[in-house]
Amino acid sequence: MSTENDRRRADAVYAQLLERQGEQWVEPRIERTRRVLELLDDPQRTYRVVHVTGTNGKTSTSRIIETLLRSMGLRTGLFTSPHLDRFTERIMIDGEPIADDAVAEAWDEIAPFVDMVDADLVGAGDARLTFFEVLTVLAFVAFSDAPVDVAVIEVGMGGEWDSTNTADGDVAVIAPVGMDHADRLGDTVEKIARVKAGIIKPDAAVVSAAQHPAVLAVLREVAASRGATLAVEGEDFALRSAMLAVGGQQIDVDGRAGQYRELYLPLYGAHQARNAALAIAAVESLVGGAEQPIAADVLLDGLGHATSPGRLQLIGAHPTVVVDAAHNPHGAQALVTGLGDSFDFDEWGVVLGVLGDKDARGILAQLAGIATHVFATAPDSERANDADTIADLAEEADLRVTVHRDLPEAAEAAREWAAASDRRAVVITGSVVLAGEAIVLADAEKWKDGWDA
Repeated sequence: MSTENDRRRADAVYAQLLERQGEQWVEPRIERTRRVLELLDDPQRTYRVVHVTGTNGKTSTSRIIETLLRSMGLRTGLFTSPHLDRFTERIMIDGEPIADDAVAEAWDEIAPFVDMVDADLVGAGDARLTFFEVLTVLAFVAFSDAPVDVAVIEVGMGGEWDSTNTADGDVAVIAPVGMDHADRLGDTVEKIARVKAGIIKPDAAVVSAAQHPAVLAVLREVAASRGATLAVEGEDFALRSAMLAVGGQQIDVDGRAGQYRELYLPLYGAHQARNAALAIAAVESLVGGAEQPIAADVLLDGLGHATSPGRLQLIGAHPTVVVDAAHNPHGAQALVTGLGDSFDFDEWGVVLGVLGDKDARGILAQLAGIATHVFATAPDSERANDADTIADLAEEADLRVTVHRDLPEAAEAAREWAAASDRRAVVITGSVVLAGEAIVLADAEKWKDGWDA
């Protein structure tokens, strides 16, 4: 059990990480991370790897893959970003956030080598290793020390030059690819797809969600050039059906190796059903390709315990409050579809806060069809758009809007608005940071008290 001293040590590690260039600071310089890992004797090569990229759905898909693998009796690592509450959520070992003492021990192990590479970089006139580069190294070492059998690793940004690409993925998973981070990854889906296809390693298995034809053409080209196999949703595996059920949905999936029927998935939204189908195909690809179906008890346990915090998550009742971390137009579109598929309300109050480097106008364009009232606010981040900016964009879209200085104020106003009618509900969205704040606030204020799951 973690002690108070262990927690202080882990928090001190996070404080040191925060002193570095932040996650939004990204350059194509994977060789820096590779140099630290080489000095540490390449811990990322001591376990099998499922590497997950895409524009939307990669965190949920990663989490479902991990639960399935753990249900097979494998010891798992899971590396995702960003976190909703505490940074240890980013490094999961056997389904639990990494222990504070393990964080401190891994830091002690890597710190001398991080300092060494930092010194070389600064001496050459370059910047020190970034927050995400060092966090990646920390995760890889922690997984090796655990040790894990398989690590499921979510790409931070893009793929080809992301620091996680220092690991060699036995399976490369490509979630749906759309426009995001165009300033870093490219201004067309083809360019973005090429960067994301950079995680495909020689002779690997590649599993892809259904994609825009231009994206799929890139994936086929890159896979063929590296001798990798490619399984595509709609051709090699598919979600056959999804039906609303209490607390989630019942799905039928045709996998690469078997047909799986009447599976319970405790997540809302058709996009989560497709993420589950993608995850099943990825696990099949890791353990036996198209030859070995996944056992029924593994699917029952693995899918039944799947979680995706901050993704179409019910956090309040009386009135109903849903939180979703949609932070780009593609994600907002999936959110709108998911709300329509999974909930029966006439009016939605949208509490919206968006970071400054995101397409707030595009997000609002997707939400406009369901938003009866926008409660404009700002996530607790230096990178956030201020609430007035969000309100101006909402007014441009002819939406009713009010301005609120922070999430607690916006949530209180939205919940009061929704409580006036049993046909109203609230969704909090626009940012992972805002989603994390909402989950903590809902728990503290007991928004779900009296709700019977």
